[in-house]
Amino acid sequence: MKDRYILAFETSCDETSVAVLKNETELLSNVIASQIESHKRFGGVVPEVASRHHVEVITACIEEALAEAGITEEDITAVAVTYGPGLVGALLVGLSAAKAFAWRMIFP
Repeated sequence: MKDRYILAFETSCDETSVAVLKNETELLSNVIASQIESHKRFGGVVPEVASRHHVEVITACIEEALAEAGITEEDITAVAVTYGPGLVGALLVGLSAAKAFAWRMIFP
């Protein structure tokens, strides 16, 4: 059986995470972009700041996760994404990135 690779997105709050799983059981990469320093001065998570930070780093996280996993975009067979619960704006960034990636896989 051919190996299956899942590209997984998580942007529900204040950290951007993109991971690659092989055959649903083996974690090949898990890239996390932390926002702790961005929110520290406010004493908590600011939803608008979190959303903007996700937009700024999501593409780099995808590229890094694929590189760490040692695969290319063409190797991805499925896309997973957190759709809730979480901050609406932050979730929308992850959903948009995951949908764009999936559509690109279908219509290269």
